[in-house]
Amino acid sequence: MVKEILLGIAIAFTIFAALLGINVAPVVFLIGAFLLLSYIMENKGFYKTGKSIINPSSEVSFEDIGGQNTAISELKEALDFVVNREKIAQMGIRPIKGILLVGPPGTGKTLLAKAAAKYTNSSFIATSGSEFIEMYAGVGAQRVRHLFERARNLAKKEGKNSAIIFIDEIDILGTKRGAHESHHEYDQTLNQLLVEMDGIKEEEEVNILVIGATNRPDLLDPALLRPGRFDRQVLVDLPDKNGRLQILKIHTKNKPLGEDVNLEEIAESTFGFSGAHLENLCNEAAILALREGSSFISQRHFKEAIDKVILGERIDRKPSEEEIYRIAVHEAGHAIVGEKINPGSVAVVTIVPRGRALGFVRQKEKDDLLIYTKEELEKNIMVALGGTVAEVLLLGGRSTGSANDFEQAVDIAKKIVFTGLSNLGVVSKEDISKEKVSDEINRIVKDLEEEVTKILKENIEKLKEVAEILKREETISGDKLREILSRKGVLEEVSA
Repeated sequence: MVKEILLGIAIAFTIFAALLGINVAPVVFLIGAFLLLSYIMENKGFYKTGKSIINPSSEVSFEDIGGQNTAISELKEALDFVVNREKIAQMGIRPIKGILLVGPPGTGKTLLAKAAAKYTNSSFIATSGSEFIEMYAGVGAQRVRHLFERARNLAKKEGKNSAIIFIDEIDILGTKRGAHESHHEYDQTLNQLLVEMDGIKEEEEVNILVIGATNRPDLLDPALLRPGRFDRQVLVDLPDKNGRLQILKIHTKNKPLGEDVNLEEIAESTFGFSGAHLENLCNEAAILALREGSSFISQRHFKEAIDKVILGERIDRKPSEEEIYRIAVHEAGHAIVGEKINPGSVAVVTIVPRGRALGFVRQKEKDDLLIYTKEELEKNIMVALGGTVAEVLLLGGRSTGSANDFEQAVDIAKKIVFTGLSNLGVVSKEDISKEKVSDEINRIVKDLEEEVTKILKENIEKLKEVAEILKREETISGDKLREILSRKGVLEEVSA
């Protein structure tokens, strides 16, 4: 409307100037250029977001999503306000305007948004926060307006009374105002989103619900999170063991599995995997079976796929004989210490290089822990130090292969200090001096290194034997390792 008024004034001024004999050719040229530019911007997609806006042809239901039972339950509760629109209106309840899905990458936030569209029988439009940020002033705000307009029009076209707008990576669009001092376009775009969400009313013909997804909720502007905008926050976390088992069952439905496949064992061995990781795991296992010409996927394909997902593809460069033995000693140290302090914890030991790792010990967790005791954290440090202590005992010195182990040990020791589990007691991270923290970390690591040294010295012959077997066979399964150690009398707990 404003543009039309300004255009009318410009035309009237041009005619008046022409009647006075003034040369109006430059003015006419500028008006024509303005009209052409406006036409291009409005009709050629300048204000429209990119190709990431979709109206998916294939529908996803909550039954297709595994490992997120709690998130699905919370989401359904919020979506029932959309489904039972007339009923909640009678109770005087305002409609929910926004739902924020918070969780690590790959946990299924986009799938949940698509399933929400099917559950509520809503039109669905998806986009990314990065689609709204441009160098041109006002473009991002115009794109926000266009997005909401398009959602309403799509719902009318499809004969539906509700539409869901899904904005992935909403932290890019909704970053705290003032964070970008030299670029006010971010703030203008966020302001327009706030205005559009405030404009969602109960009596509208089409009910708009905004679903945002982020793994950095701390970056979002407080105005976006207040009640009346994003009314609900749903945590979409990494799945636990039962959740991973559900996801594995979903992604193996269309795959030929061998009789030896034990999905529960695979779920136990994939602690920390997201849904995307597990989907990739099943795909990689099928690829490995195809490469071998096998007509079905066996358990060993899954186990190798786990290693590939964690560490990457095998590398072609072969270490020297001396390096191979050092790596074997190092991994044998990790494995023996791990089995000594956590019987039955080792899943596989290998010196086959993958990615940046020249060898590794994969451990399995019987239970997914949410909190850790001081003893459990100390055990993790001891396992991390097992490799370098083994090198010192058998080879007389350390190597750069222990760098990641030391980083891991120091990080865990810091956790012990800052959670009040060290000799320093409860400390303030902001007030305590770096020297005190460093001294306490050194003490923790040194004391535990002495315990690891004692364990490996008592089993020095067994350490040599496991290292020799690793050097010869390259990979030892956890069961085979326990059989070797039990036979040699290293672990009374295991043999019992």
